[in-house]
Amino acid sequence: METLIISIFIFGYLAITLEHTLKIDKLIPALAMMSILWAIIALNHIDVYEVNTSLKELELSHLDEVLLHHLGKTSEILIFLLGAMTIVEIIDYFNGFYTIKNFIKTKSKKGLLWIFGILAFILSAIIDNLTATIVLITILQKVIFKRETKLWFAGLIIISANAGGAWSPIGDVTTTMLWIGNKVSTGNLILYVLLPSIVCFIVPVFIASMLPAFKGEIEISEEDKTVEIHKRGATMLYLGLSSIVFVPVFKTVTHLPPYVGMMLSLSVVATFAEIFSKAKINITSVDVENDSHTMSGPVEKSLSKIEFTSILFFLGILMAVAALESLGMLFNFAENLNEVIPNLDIVIALFGIGSAIIDNVPLVAASMGMFSQPIDDPLWHLIAYSAGTGGSMLIIGSAAGVVAMGMEKIDFFWYLKKIAWLAFAGFISGFISFILLRDFVL
Repeated sequence: METLIISIFIFGYLAITLEHTLKIDKLIPALAMMSILWAIIALNHIDVYEVNTSLKELELSHLDEVLLHHLGKTSEILIFLLGAMTIVEIIDYFNGFYTIKNFIKTKSKKGLLWIFGILAFILSAIIDNLTATIVLITILQKVIFKRETKLWFAGLIIISANAGGAWSPIGDVTTTMLWIGNKVSTGNLILYVLLPSIVCFIVPVFIASMLPAFKGEIEISEEDKTVEIHKRGATMLYLGLSSIVFVPVFKTVTHLPPYVGMMLSLSVVATFAEIFSKAKINITSVDVENDSHTMSGPVEKSLSKIEFTSILFFLGILMAVAALESLGMLFNFAENLNEVIPNLDIVIALFGIGSAIIDNVPLVAASMGMFSQPIDDPLWHLIAYSAGTGGSMLIIGSAAGVVAMGMEKIDFFWYLKKIAWLAFAGFISGFISFILLRDFVL
């Protein structure tokens, strides 16, 4: 039975990684794999366990309790992401991100590279690397018109956004998972991972600035008159970003799960959005009498634009990995792995490189079930760094890369030839920086 379960997981995993080849959205195999695995466990009355982190051993438990436990932990992540996504879409409703274009004054390609890189690094830590990439490539399309130049800029934006997301608990799905799962705290995550992430960002951008692609100047277009900028756009940008940054503070003060703080932030942003749009404060759209604007208000429109396919994918893959964890497979695999490769740094480095080939979400989910180290053990911070930045080495290795690929039609082999080596240089430089920081400074 164990062989059957592992086989189903492997086939499901392959279907996820080959979604572009199979032309099947990855949420389908993720949901199917989750359902089949738990069905097999239930129908065959297989024993399920919970990991006792204090004793570092497995404890027999009841199926309903284990399933509810994992569903609760997964739901915390999904509700948190829903809140963050909605706030970002509300900002976009007011065209708030277009305010960022005002920061771009130079015509130098090298100067623009550093501006876009720094913006990607900072924004991704606040609004997550995926959203930061979408925002900056949209702005890039308004500033640069030569296709080859745009592709180079997009490639470095991907690297910078992934580096920026790795050190923030809200910068990447994987770091959010580790944070909500009580594997890392905000302060220690920043303490351990910020410097390696900066190195991971600076090294490839510095090297790229020396390349011919970033020599000379470009022509800056006139203000794009086709874009209607809401008079409250800048206000909503600052309010939205501040509300997201407030969430870790709320968690630290109240010790409540992060999704509670995110829901509070969403309620505040939604209230101002409704006021600024001159619509009723009616988030649920229950009262629609004589109000033609209610159905097209900022909150309703923002909710309609959220990628629920991604939410369902996270549900499927996290609960599928939870099934393997509940059977004790990941715990036993970790013990065997430690015997074969005693040096965990090498294991985590392989995790980082592997995240460029397969999705980093299931990798981190698996690692959370494999290792039983306590909160803020350097292992978790290294996993956060490796999973967050390793995906930059391939265009399909991160959500930021995939969305950039779609927006700019970036060819897989062009990225592999031109950008992958820069991403690897940044990854390995940051990885070494982490080891030195951990062993000799902290």
